[in-house]
This record gives sequence, C-alpha cells and structure tokens, in this order.
Amino acid sequence: MTNKNKTVWSNRFKSTTSKSFQRIGSSINIDKRLYEQDIFASKVHTQMLIKNKIIPAKEGRKIIKGLDKIKNQIKKGKFIFREKFEDIHLNIEKKLYEIIGNSAGYMHTARSRNDQVVTDFKLWVKESTLILINELNSLMKNIIIKSEKNTETVMPGFTHLKNAQPISFAHYLLAYYEMFKRDNQRFLNNLNLIDESPLGAAALSGTSYKIDRNFTSKKLGFKKPTNNSIDTVSDRDFAIDFLYACAVCAMHLSRLAEDFIILNSDAYQLISFSDHMLTGSSIMPQKKNPDPAELIRGRTGINYGKLNSILTIMKGLPISYFKDLQDDKALVFDGFDTLKDTLIMSNELIKNIKPNKKRMFEMAKSGYTTATDFADYLVKDKNLSFREAYKISSKIVNYAEKKRKNLDELTLNEIKKFYKDLNISVLKIFDVKNSMNSKNSFGGTSEKNVKKYDKKI
Repeated sequence: MTNKNKTVWSNRFKSTTSKSFQRIGSSINIDKRLYEQDIFASKVHTQMLIKNKIIPAKEGRKIIKGLDKIKNQIKKGKFIFREKFEDIHLNIEKKLYEIIGNSAGYMHTARSRNDQVVTDFKLWVKESTLILINELNSLMKNIIIKSEKNTETVMPGFTHLKNAQPISFAHYLLAYYEMFKRDNQRFLNNLNLIDESPLGAAALSGTSYKIDRNFTSKKLGFKKPTNNSIDTVSDRDFAIDFLYACAVCAMHLSRLAEDFIILNSDAYQLISFSDHMLTGSSIMPQKKNPDPAELIRGRTGINYGKLNSILTIMKGLPISYFKDLQDDKALVFDGFDTLKDTLIMSNELIKNIKPNKKRMFEMAKSGYTTATDFADYLVKDKNLSFREAYKISSKIVNYAEKKRKNLDELTLNEIKKFYKDLNISVLKIFDVKNSMNSKNSFGGTSEKNVKKYDKKI
C-alpha cells in the first residue's frame, strides 16, 4: 500500500518536493469544487473497468462504495482536504486508500490525471452553463413582464445621448432582451461544442487496455468520445468559450446598468428604483445612489480579465498537458461566480425599475424628435425627395429653436411659412405618440409591433 503521507509519484524521486512548491503547486483549495464531478467520473470509469473485466468486479464494487462514502463525508464537512496531495483527484484517491485499502489501487487503471481533470472540468462547465442559462431566462422573463406593462409608454430614444426619436419604453427594454437572447444562444452553442467525453485519452496517447469510451461517454452525459487523445488533454477551448460567453453577457449587462444609471440621474429623471435597490451617502443625507447598477457595470472588468488571462496562458503552450493549465479552473470558477451574481443583481434591478411616464413623455417632445417624421411626410404625401424634405424640416427646427417652442407647439401658419401646401392634418405629424406608432416596419417601435413581438425563451 502506498504510504499515506507520500504522493503517488514519490517513488521516482530521491527527495521530497520543496515546501514552497507544495504550497504554490497545490490546487486543492481551488479544484475541491470539482469533488462531485470527480467522484461521478471515477464511478463511471470504475463501472466500465468492471464491465470490460479490466479489474475484478469485487474490487470495483469496493471502489464505488468507498467513493460514495467520501462524497457523503465532503457534503457533511467531515473531509479534510490536504495541500500535500495537490489536487482534488489525489485527495480523493488517498482517502479511498484509507477506507478500502489496497483495492483503491485499481481505480486509476487505464486513465491519467490529464484526462481525469479535463473530464471533471468539462462536466462542471456543462452544469454551470445550465445555471447561467437559467439565470438568463429569468432575466429575459422579467424584461418581458416589465415591457408588457409599458407598451404605450413613450420615451425619447437617444443617439449620442441626445434626443433622437420617440420610442416605446417596452421597445427599449426589448432591445436588451435581444442581447440576452443571443447570450443564451451563445451558451447553448457552447454546450454543443463541449459535448465530447475526454475520459480514456489517458496521459496523451490513449491506453492499451480494452476500454469502452462510448460506454463512459454515455454514462457521463456526453454525446461521444473525443477523437484525438493529444488534443483532448491539451484542449481548453471549452473554458475559453465559457469565459468569452460570460464576458459578452457581462458587457450587455454593463450597458443596461449604464443606461439605468444615466436615466436615473437627476439630469434625466426618467426612471427610479425601489429603495431596497439603492444606498445612501455617509455625508450627504439626501443621496439615493444606484450602487447595484454600478456594481454590475464595474464587475464586467473581472469577466474581461478572466478571459484575457486564459487566452494568455494558452497562447504559448506546446501541444499536450502542462502545469500552466492548473490555473484555468480558478479563472473559470471566478468568471462563473462573478457573472452569476451580476445576473442575480440585474434581475432584481429589472423587477424594481419604475418608469417616470410623465417625464418620459415630456422629454420625448423636446429636442425636436419628430423632425424626421415631418420630412418623411413631405416625401410620402408631397412627392419631394428626401434630401429636399430634410432641408425644409431643418428650417422648421431652426425656427422652433429660435422661438423656443417644441415642434408640436407650432401653429399651422408657422409651418406653412416653410411649405405652403399643407392643411391642419399635418399637425398630428408632430405628436410623439403618433410618431412612435408610425414606425411599424418589422422590428420598429410601434405598439402594434411590440404587442406581437416574438418573446420566446
């Protein structure tokens, strides 16, 4: 039996590993999160070894029973993780020796830590992806609920943070729904790409044992085994894809948060939040600050950093396995934790947003937001070219600006100074709600479009 105080590979060496390297080289404080995946994969691997008569069935059953005991110990907080055993894989194997004795030595037949770790890691990424998809679905549902209550709510649409054209507040919210729908699809695409089992690739060249990789793939929930053993142990594309999807999703959440911060500001006052989504100031009694939105915006940098770090680790690695890959899990775990918390905060933010409908309507009327509508009217009803109509509308805007009037405050006689062939019906062109509802092209902001919007999740 291997000495319980030694590493499994210690027989090759004349001296023990330096204490500083033991500390730095150990990943147990990070990868202990993989204990469920490691135990699950080890049980499946053992089942295959029994089925193919690679190990005695009696020894295999001892291994599976022992692994179940270890899982229960970890769940109950009774398992001691030891740095000297480096990682979750060896910590579990060492404990298995304590429980079932020499029978534990059969478990690692026909596999390496190289294919073991990537199997565990892929299983974890698959499960975590589903968690993020679930959080995204909740966010999208909350956006739909909020948008359905605000189909008729008119607000100013902005370009360059300047009033541009009247839009529906629901249409504005659904723009973010589209972003999150793409994020959702991006995570789903990753699940398709990751759906190959690494188990059986061994160290890098496969194994001479008559293993059944299709059996283990199916039992582990993968579609098929990986095709090339060298690529298998060196592949971390799935981790990069995961962190990329997290970074893009975080970017979309940051844009939403930035919008909310601006719209909530005293300069705009277009939205407000429930008090439990705000914080105060230590010196200014009047303050109500949108800190959750600011945290959402700020934490995007963490997700970007994790993606950049793993890309940097991978860029110079020759093919096959290297110790550099030890740090991949901490990056992915942190990226997941950060985005999950950000999605939870974003859900709360959406549920607790309150549009200032009166302020939105009044602001939509300022800034000459219906000037384009008038130009379009001249094109459609008076057969002018758009550039000619644009020029006339510009002159009316200049006139209104000089008179300090909104466009809907101009009289028919004032408008006719710039184009004579008009009647009283032209005044409705300057109504912001009419403007919003006139945009009925596919994907436009009209109430009709928003009500029939495809809101599938």
